[in-house]
Amino acid sequence: MVVTGGTRGIGAAVAARFAAAGDEVVALGRADCDITDEGQVAALFDRVGQVDVLVNNAGVAVSAPLARTTLDQWRSTMDVNALGAFLCTRAALPGMRERDFGRIVTIASTAGLRGAKYTAAYSAAKHAAVGLMRAVAAEVAGSGVTCNAVCPTFVRTDMTAESVRRIAAMTGKSEAEAEASIAGLSPLGRLLDPDEVADAVLYLVGAAAVNGQSLVLDGGGVA
Repeated sequence: MVVTGGTRGIGAAVAARFAAAGDEVVALGRADCDITDEGQVAALFDRVGQVDVLVNNAGVAVSAPLARTTLDQWRSTMDVNALGAFLCTRAALPGMRERDFGRIVTIASTAGLRGAKYTAAYSAAKHAAVGLMRAVAAEVAGSGVTCNAVCPTFVRTDMTAESVRRIAAMTGKSEAEAEASIAGLSPLGRLLDPDEVADAVLYLVGAAAVNGQSLVLDGGGVA
């Protein structure tokens, strides 16, 4: 099993869940592989060998009005969230097809299914990641390989903590008030725990009949 962005937050929770079950897990951090670099990704998968489960979790987020979103912000957000998922999926898929077994799970976001103000780069990147998942699912349909996505609302991670700090600085709210404001964006009314996302990944890895689906974790806000 390979988990990108596997050393913190959601990725660490996923890696820990599968490692506890006895699976061999390669949890990648930024220091291990630049997933936006084609050569590094190819070398990594050559070195790792057989991969039965790939979890595309690495991601970055930026929040700004469209007019203040820089080209560098756009490119870096698209590179990590979309290009990285593409390169890793492309590297893992041939072996899965050869063995007629594999599971690819992309950690996307509710932002990958609907837009929200001040998230142009992030929403576009997550929509791209979901689109990639659907295209790959269509290619592998009827085989022993599945490709799905998990789309959570805000999760209690370092990335969300940074968003909270940014909102607090911009609005003058306390961090507790800022957190409450983003938690209130979904019917769930709270931040998700990373382990709840790991539960969804575990389900999709075990669900041979589920392919091309976006599993939404937000308490019912996205139909």
